[in-house]
Amino acid sequence: MDTPFREIYYEHSISTPAKRVAMPAPEPRSTRCADAAVWSPPLPEAPGFDHLVVETPGLHTHVAVVGKGDPVVLLHGFPEHWWQWHAIAPVITAAGYRVICPDLRGAGWTVADDPHIERKTRLRDLLALLDVLDIERAHVVSHDMGTITAMQLTYEHPERVRAAVQLSVPPGFMSFSPKLLPGFEHLPAFIWHRPGASVRGTFSERYAARPMSEATVDAHLAPMRLPEIDSAVRPLCRRMILPEALRIMRGIYRRRRLTVPTLAVFGRRDRPWTEENMGRACRDPERYADRFELAYVDDAAHFITDDAPAAVADVTLDWFERAA
Repeated sequence: MDTPFREIYYEHSISTPAKRVAMPAPEPRSTRCADAAVWSPPLPEAPGFDHLVVETPGLHTHVAVVGKGDPVVLLHGFPEHWWQWHAIAPVITAAGYRVICPDLRGAGWTVADDPHIERKTRLRDLLALLDVLDIERAHVVSHDMGTITAMQLTYEHPERVRAAVQLSVPPGFMSFSPKLLPGFEHLPAFIWHRPGASVRGTFSERYAARPMSEATVDAHLAPMRLPEIDSAVRPLCRRMILPEALRIMRGIYRRRRLTVPTLAVFGRRDRPWTEENMGRACRDPERYADRFELAYVDDAAHFITDDAPAAVADVTLDWFERAA
């Protein structure tokens, strides 16, 4: 990335003890942010990452970057952010890749001038981010809510994606069945989320195969202390997740062709996304995709990146190699 770096200051997310610099209206560019320790709330610890702010019109995207080589973009789920990948990104980097972990709009330390969110808002954000970082094509790995944006990218702009790995979320061309309804039982609480209401229960044993420490949950939820992040929960669920879920249920993606090599990975303890149910929901994938496979990880549930980070990294790298 040839863009010059400079320190910047955002009053509600970054502070520097020495001085404050008023920023003009943003032009598309990337800048090196101040030392990670001065962010507020503080960034969770993750050695080796560089922290950038990528500015596009109306959005200041926090991005954690590590490594050198072909780009791999990791899109976090809810209610997580870039730190979701702290144990996975270094393994991918060691295999010779440059890993880019953005905080998507409404999450982490990314700041939006306008809180409005629609179905494709994050997709437009991602395309602008790739352009500023001069990334023409990348491998894309996504989890949970991040998979919606990744799926939109693979269908709308397949030329930008080398290979895709989606975690804990079925493909857009799946056949809906009432047996899969328990997989959506957590949504009402987020659709009707009230400011200040705790989302801590998201990390319960229902969704995690291994109990998470309080420190880990605190790291995941740190940005929820920011009013703009807390208030983004409802619009993300109402204006992005629900419209996309309805499109899947109506079979929109079964009438389109998935040309990007795509691997969908589930934890074997992630109900109801069992091998049996997914085998039925994704029957005859060759009808809808050029290359699609399912994979399963032992001793993992919905939060597969916390339950089994090494296995996720291994299956991801294997797919990159096989899909090349």
